[in-house]
Amino acid sequence: MQLHMLKCKLHRACVTHAELDYDGSCAIDSKLLELAGILEFEQIQIYNITNGQRFTTYAITAEPGSGIISVNGAAAHKAGVGDRVIICAFSSMDAAAARVYKPRLVYLDEQNRVLRTANTIPVQALSA
Repeated sequence: MQLHMLKCKLHRACVTHAELDYDGSCAIDSKLLELAGILEFEQIQIYNITNGQRFTTYAITAEPGSGIISVNGAAAHKAGVGDRVIICAFSSMDAAAARVYKPRLVYLDEQNRVLRTANTIPVQALSA
């Protein structure tokens, strides 16, 4: 059996461009792609924290160190400049590998600078 597991994510990235007339995709600062482990042309899921939209596209490289997160083509209808998004990629693996796998989690500020990285998410506790 193959399981579909979170491979990596860029958490709370800030959309810097929304280009309707550009070839479809999401351009991402190449340093962020490398840090997260996302390859150019890899399928990604984007979850828009600002408006609740969720959509699938693929990653392309933007200038290294630019902080660019550009949602392009039809997807530009689902995310605007300034929206905060979560960008995820997934991987299939067998159950044994899935039990020990740790994803690459990259947390960003509003200028798409890295705040921290991790490979686990804290257990969610009940609110008081």
